[in-house]
Amino acid sequence: MKCLLCENYSLTQHICKSCQEQFLQPSLYRRKLDHDIEVLSFYKYEDIKSLLFTKHTAIGFHIYKFLARLSFTKFAQEFEWENRVASIAIDDNIKSGYSHTAILNKALRSQNIKPLFNRLRAKNPISYSGKSRAFREANPRDFQLKHFKEREVILVDDIITTGATLREATNKLTQKGKEVLFCLTLTDVSKK
Repeated sequence: MKCLLCENYSLTQHICKSCQEQFLQPSLYRRKLDHDIEVLSFYKYEDIKSLLFTKHTAIGFHIYKFLARLSFTKFAQEFEWENRVASIAIDDNIKSGYSHTAILNKALRSQNIKPLFNRLRAKNPISYSGKSRAFREANPRDFQLKHFKEREVILVDDIITTGATLREATNKLTQKGKEVLFCLTLTDVSKK
């Protein structure tokens, strides 16, 4: 198969070893939202934009698993906390045969992180892709939260743009007595 980045042939992976080493080594980027909500991201948006566009395609499953292994799994292996915490994906509905946020969340499974699934779902299925901050704030996701016992939570999404979705999800968790330690995303659009 051809490497998706350089188009050279790769015998075993969708992205060749050379491109993995040159273009896909994660870094840790930090961003603060309102009320001191910290968002940690691993890639600059421009560096993985073409890979993110595979999200709702068959190849997207493999790309998201690959990116999750390089970033989320590595993070989970190094994460230490006094208690085991839950990780919850934003709206982990299955689309195109899989859920991209569930893939990222599953990659966090470790001694200190317990991924939970189907816990935070948007009742408003509107797409925010390409929409302004004003549109996002005027059309909240209206999250529904299913009960779980863990108190401390890591919130998981693939992309942060304005932060409206993460703010709304954090507020919903806080209202239910949960403490969001931080949010974890693949990329932050503000990091160019």
